[in-house]
Amino acid sequence: MSSVKKACYCSICTALCYILPLLFHALGIGAVFSPMHIPVLLCGLLCGWPYGLFCGAAGPVVSSLLSGMPAAMQLVYMVPELAVYGLCAGLLYNRVHTRSAAADLYLALVPAMIAGRVAGGAARALFYLSTAQPYSVGLWASAYFVETLPGAVLHLLLIPALVLILAKAGLIPARTAGGRGGRV
Repeated sequence: MSSVKKACYCSICTALCYILPLLFHALGIGAVFSPMHIPVLLCGLLCGWPYGLFCGAAGPVVSSLLSGMPAAMQLVYMVPELAVYGLCAGLLYNRVHTRSAAADLYLALVPAMIAGRVAGGAARALFYLSTAQPYSVGLWASAYFVETLPGAVLHLLLIPALVLILAKAGLIPARTAGGRGGRV
């Protein structure tokens, strides 16, 4: 895929970081389903790690500036979390080649989602440490794994489906059965 096409997809995904939370929060399901994570992970998978990293760092800032969501204080831990999502999704998807496009997607998504949650939790711990507020592993696990479980399930169902649909539609390169992936 050309760098121009990647930049366009990255721009669309960054814009979706603003639009999707507005839609989800209007329905009252924004906090549960983590809608901003969807375009960031998608950007990393479609465009590669530099674009995923940019989308993950810029998306929450753009959304915060335009809508006030997330709140400025939340950017301290949302930017690292989402930047790591985009970075890891792009790096892993580029390196994992199992001969099955669906398996490649999951082998990139799951570790990226875990790494992003660890980065977000670490940033949040540093933030709370600087404010002398209590923060523990239990609070981290609750905030990043228990409360976000519905969102994680949605991401794991929706994102691979979107990538496979885009490949079948010819909007992104399909992985081939050769050395670079698998069946679409």
